[in-house]
Amino acid sequence: MTLVICIASVVLLLGALAYLRAPLWLSSSMILAGAAYGVLIQGASPIYLYVLVTLAIILNVKPLRQIILTGPLFGIFRKITPPMSQTEQEAIDAGTVWWDRELFSGKPNFAELHNYPEPKLNAEEEAFLNGPTETLCQMLNDWDITQNRKDLSPEVWDYIKQNGFLGMIIKKEYGGKQFSNYAHARVVTKIATRSGSAAVTVMVPNSLGPGELLQHYGTTEQKNYYLPRLAKGEEIPCFALTSPEAGSDAGGIPDYGVVTRGSYTDKRTGQRHENVLGIRLSWEKRYITLGPVATILGMAFKLYDPDHLIGTKDDVGITCALIPTDHDGVHIGRRHYPGTSTFQNGPNWGKDVFIPMDWVIGGQDYVGQGWKMLVECLSVGRCISLPAMSVASGKLASYTTGAYARIRSQFGLSIGRFEGVDEALGRIGGYTYQMDAAQRLALTALDMGEKPSVLSGILKYHNTERMRKTINDAMDVHAGKAVCIGPRNYLALGYQAIPVAITVEGANILTRSMIIFGQGAIRCHPFVLKELRAAMNKDLAAFDAAVIGHIGFAISNAVRALWLGLTGARLVSSPKDGPTAQNYRDIVRFSSAFAFLADLGMGTLGGSLKFKEKLSARLGDMLSNLYIATAALKKFHDDGEPKEDRPLVRWAVETALYDCQEAMNGFLANHPNRFIAWCARRIAFPCGMSMKAPADRVGTRIARTLMEPSVARDRLVKYMYRPNDEHDSVGVLEFALKAVIETEGLESKLRRAQREGQLKQLTACARLQEALALGLINDDEFAAVTRARRLKREVIMVDDFDANLANPDPDAIRRSIV
Repeated sequence: MTLVICIASVVLLLGALAYLRAPLWLSSSMILAGAAYGVLIQGASPIYLYVLVTLAIILNVKPLRQIILTGPLFGIFRKITPPMSQTEQEAIDAGTVWWDRELFSGKPNFAELHNYPEPKLNAEEEAFLNGPTETLCQMLNDWDITQNRKDLSPEVWDYIKQNGFLGMIIKKEYGGKQFSNYAHARVVTKIATRSGSAAVTVMVPNSLGPGELLQHYGTTEQKNYYLPRLAKGEEIPCFALTSPEAGSDAGGIPDYGVVTRGSYTDKRTGQRHENVLGIRLSWEKRYITLGPVATILGMAFKLYDPDHLIGTKDDVGITCALIPTDHDGVHIGRRHYPGTSTFQNGPNWGKDVFIPMDWVIGGQDYVGQGWKMLVECLSVGRCISLPAMSVASGKLASYTTGAYARIRSQFGLSIGRFEGVDEALGRIGGYTYQMDAAQRLALTALDMGEKPSVLSGILKYHNTERMRKTINDAMDVHAGKAVCIGPRNYLALGYQAIPVAITVEGANILTRSMIIFGQGAIRCHPFVLKELRAAMNKDLAAFDAAVIGHIGFAISNAVRALWLGLTGARLVSSPKDGPTAQNYRDIVRFSSAFAFLADLGMGTLGGSLKFKEKLSARLGDMLSNLYIATAALKKFHDDGEPKEDRPLVRWAVETALYDCQEAMNGFLANHPNRFIAWCARRIAFPCGMSMKAPADRVGTRIARTLMEPSVARDRLVKYMYRPNDEHDSVGVLEFALKAVIETEGLESKLRRAQREGQLKQLTACARLQEALALGLINDDEFAAVTRARRLKREVIMVDDFDANLANPDPDAIRRSIV
């Protein structure tokens, strides 16, 4: 019994030290002290002490440890580690890690999260959002843009150029707005709630493209010439990366240039240049947004120097250049037709086109650095553009669907009162809260000077997927109102454009299955990148330090996951009291379990995990949902923890953690080593899968929030364009909603009078007149009900056309028979 007690004591002590992440020397000392006590005082066999002393010496004496333990591991690690391509290396090195590193730690520091500044607009940005952006939205007619013009109107194009919408990211010294990333995103969000085509037109020049690249890498001459022209809209930029044979595999682009000497005419000055150092380019690009109307073409291509005119390498690498679109040999102007999203998009190509070397972005010094330049800028743009459009879709869906569900009635009851619709409304509001929170936190990182490459992948995938779910639910609630497209349909065009957001800036399938965890595991893990670099540099000492730290980290997370699973994380301290306290504790638990499973996956599958895309995707889902949960808590914290928002934050966090748990379950259910998976499940889920999806009543409270004017609803849809016009298909909703709410009691009274036989007329209109004549309602009530019914009809009616599906009937709203 004494021996059992001693062993149990040592095990408990070891567990406590691992949980607290005690350093190796302290853990060794404590365990040896416990073993000595067992031998000297309790009479245990000294063999245990000898074994532990030997292990302690091996682990703590570095030269000995390197000979016996880490040296052999180093040799194995170097053999099994797959080689890393240059593009992979540059992608990993690009950008920065931020809050995502804390989530990978298994022990996130919430004080750090709460100390991040709350994103805010300054006075100039607020004025731009409420002034020119509001005016632009008033000018936009998405039906006219997508169905008639297939482009923005000339007036809209001029307004965008003249008011600096294309220069929001350009510094003021060059004539730009120099807005924060947060302001940039909010402008895009507001425009996108009115017109997706207009939003894309504005966001692309402010995202990955010539403006961004020039500011970071351009020569002084390039900046001074192009940036003022871009800011004023005198130049329309596009950036050509995607080729028919290379989409997501940008490193495999076939477009190429050869360093040579040649002659060209500069169309800007009319000057002819003879026998200058330059590049002869051949390319074919597609899916290039703004390409058909661009005046300046950013180009990514592989550069070769077979005659060694600029260096010693034949293959110089991916290079980026700026080419005026009127340059000889450039073919541009034709258009793709990406569904109902009729923003300008098209192919361009050229063969043996000579450009001078000083058209390379950054000049000759930056040849071969194009991929690094692109991935660094992409980590910024992917946090802004498509996530902002996703947020816009969520806000529009929340606002319109909540109002429509209250206005539209069946069986004498608002359809939002039916539990099936109630469930959809809960998801719409909850996903919108998640999307907005996730982007807000990433924008905070950008405005702090970070370039969060992993978070940009999370936002790209998860915001656009939540956009898809949100709009699908909104379409279901609106039913035929959303199916029949026309000038009054505010959902269908966005629904039909969903595939654009899913596929551009990296296909979602690839982003989820390869990029999020592939980058996250290397960049965010505290030891993996150190191990890889040590192996590449043949540095045993660095590898030794990293691998010992990694082993301790993995053991600690296993112990923490087990203990937090056994206790339900109820003993963990929380930075908050009240309704969100347990949410913080659960995040700590799942962070530890995620870190443990990530190490398990990398340790048992090694380099093959790179090709186990389904497992890698689930590990990425774990990290992503932990990020979304913490972002929702951060948003709630920044907003002052309003009581009205509690259902939204609860739904957002509990859904994210439930999805995280499901990803863990899927990972363990499909791990190829079933014994290891069985053991890991007992550590991650010792009491079973205890995390539940949000209760139905939480979704119902969200639905009720969306179905009436409230501070919580207004906060959720803040920064969407809300037209104040009864004749606008979106603007009429607020008028109708308030009118319907004000007359619900009267309508109930009229139905009761009909059931009791007091009202005998056949039509609703006639019965209303009858009620007035009988004195059941007064003149003011008659007028209120009449107005509410008129507005309600304006909301629920859909467009009809002539036999050729042209010329919608403007009088359909007033054509009332019954």
